[in-house]
Amino acid sequence: MTTEQEIRTVLDKLDSVKLELLRLRAMLLPEEGLTAKERKELKHALKEIKQGKTVSLEELLEKF
Repeated sequence: MTTEQEIRTVLDKLDSVKLELLRLRAMLLPEEGLTAKERKELKHALKEIKQGKTVSLEELLEKF
């Protein structure tokens, strides 16, 4: 059985991976740069990570 803490840990790691992928994408495609929307999403993601926010399992299941 998976505990709530284990799920939160996995979701936190997923957020970190998403952020790292955005950073890598920005480095690999510097000529395109980030769009205004992507910059806003990146700033929002960084803010949420710093605040320790997570996504509920229900939200994750709905999205995927």
